[in-house]
Amino acid sequence: MTTTSLATRAGRPWWRVPQRQVPVLATLVLLLVMYAVGVSQYRAFSNVQVVFNVFIDNGFLLVVAVGMTFVILTGGIDLSVGSVVAMTAMVSASLLRDGLPPALVLLIALLIGPILGFAMGCVIHFFDIQPFIVTLAGMFFARGMCTWISATSVPITDGFWTSAAQHRIHLGENFVSISVLIALAVVAVAAGVLAYTRLGRNVYAIGGNQQSALLMGLPVGRTKITVYTISGLCSAIGGILLSFYTLSGAPLIAVGMELDTIAAVVIGGTLLTGGSGYVLGTVLGVLVLGVIQTLITFDGTLSSWWTKIVIGGLLFVFILLQRLVGIRTR
Repeated sequence: MTTTSLATRAGRPWWRVPQRQVPVLATLVLLLVMYAVGVSQYRAFSNVQVVFNVFIDNGFLLVVAVGMTFVILTGGIDLSVGSVVAMTAMVSASLLRDGLPPALVLLIALLIGPILGFAMGCVIHFFDIQPFIVTLAGMFFARGMCTWISATSVPITDGFWTSAAQHRIHLGENFVSISVLIALAVVAVAAGVLAYTRLGRNVYAIGGNQQSALLMGLPVGRTKITVYTISGLCSAIGGILLSFYTLSGAPLIAVGMELDTIAAVVIGGTLLTGGSGYVLGTVLGVLVLGVIQTLITFDGTLSSWWTKIVIGGLLFVFILLQRLVGIRTR
């Protein structure tokens, strides 16, 4: 192999970054800069447990964001995820209060999201209705079901649930929760599906150009239904992890989570128009949101609303970056 071939790969100099990877690298740089600022301003910020706490506090959001990544990669959107998370937590809490075995409760809770996601995917495909409208209806339905189950918070006192929620997995002097391991497992499975399976290739193809995907004979309808089912499953898992985190279910829990999820996916470099993005980018996007919250907590003088303000500013920047990258690739 010659020096020239070593210096270039696929006709591109080794130092040139593929256009679709630019937003992800920008997110990584932003995350490193934010962490460096935190370390320089607060000595305790360099503690490894601070990083682990970001994962612990955002494990449920990470799982939901993974499901949203599948949907956005196809060019769709799912506004129901926050309400499905809340409904899953409410169903789990109410069934545990009624004395059902935890294993049965887990099974029922895990079925809620995929069933609703499958139904919404079918409506979107067979009736050719915009995902925004269909998932908005799903959001109202799930949130209404939360209030129908109980108008007040339902505490969880089941032994299995509390032990799972409070169990610590020690890594030296530091620790993580079971929710973190579950979230990382979901990330690993999702990354593998998108990178190495036919479903993953179909997702990218449909997001890139749906008409071309149809002409190539790809199962567009089946793939769309599948990604909304996956999003529902991730929302159900996220709801269970949130019930571990709060040990309760409440009708107004996870309000606005769908917006945080979309923000994490977009900041992570996934194009809103679909066809480009990575699960790793979504992980970085969730970490960016978590580090912002941690920095505000360490400061102690700023309102929690500053989190929303900073996230809004970052969204503007990353949407503009996506637009610029899109123009350059045409």
